[in-house]
Amino acid sequence: MWWNKDWMKENKDMFKNLAKMRRWGGLRYVVLYSLSEVAKNGAEIMDEVERMSMGAWRPSPGSIYPLLNTLQEEMLIRKRDDQRYELTSAGMEEIGYSSHRHDHHHGSRSLEGTLDEIDSYVSYLEDLPRDRLKPAESRLAYIADRLQKLRESLKNGT
Repeated sequence: MWWNKDWMKENKDMFKNLAKMRRWGGLRYVVLYSLSEVAKNGAEIMDEVERMSMGAWRPSPGSIYPLLNTLQEEMLIRKRDDQRYELTSAGMEEIGYSSHRHDHHHGSRSLEGTLDEIDSYVSYLEDLPRDRLKPAESRLAYIADRLQKLRESLKNGT
């Protein structure tokens, strides 16, 4: 593992402003580095970032999943059949040097941005273990019903 408890203690001050890293693409590199040891799904990546930051930062699904899509498009990672992401050789090269890029996804409050965010959250829910989702089954059914009613109103033009 590229980080451990001693490294975390030595770099404790770095975590105070960890959330600011998103502005210059830091989440991109945290995700790539987190995939350098073992393949993970999106929820596991979020857990890893939270663990690495000692609880100071947990990126949202609206940050992680669009980033994972971008990294796939850039062929830096690939999604395996088991729904976990792994680094490609290009991804390994990418973390071999540090050039902070500014091309990461920025959310939008437009209709398209809202739909992208909903899609990201659904991806997050799909990645969660079923036993964590079970307590929310009725709420998920309620949300699904609302979305179905919305679709029907579009079909009917009402």
